[in-house]
Amino acid sequence: MSNVVIYTTHWCPFCIRAKALLKHKGVRYEEIPVDGDPVARQQMAERAGATSVPQIWINEQHIGGCDQLVGLERSGELDPLLA
Repeated sequence: MSNVVIYTTHWCPFCIRAKALLKHKGVRYEEIPVDGDPVARQQMAERAGATSVPQIWINEQHIGGCDQLVGLERSGELDPLLA
């Protein structure tokens, strides 16, 4: 299975939706919560060039956020990335 990393906050509805999609597909992922962790948030911002959550990587490729993840699923491009 692929290497998926997702930076999240616990209360973010977009994070919850992205994680639900990944779980539905049976994808294991590493979740890095950034709420209350300024070091993790700074790491995410430097890595993604963005401060919004979620920020998602699949096999070291930055996907973006929930909208981009859902867009990949709708276009049929997500499964090949996860393969």
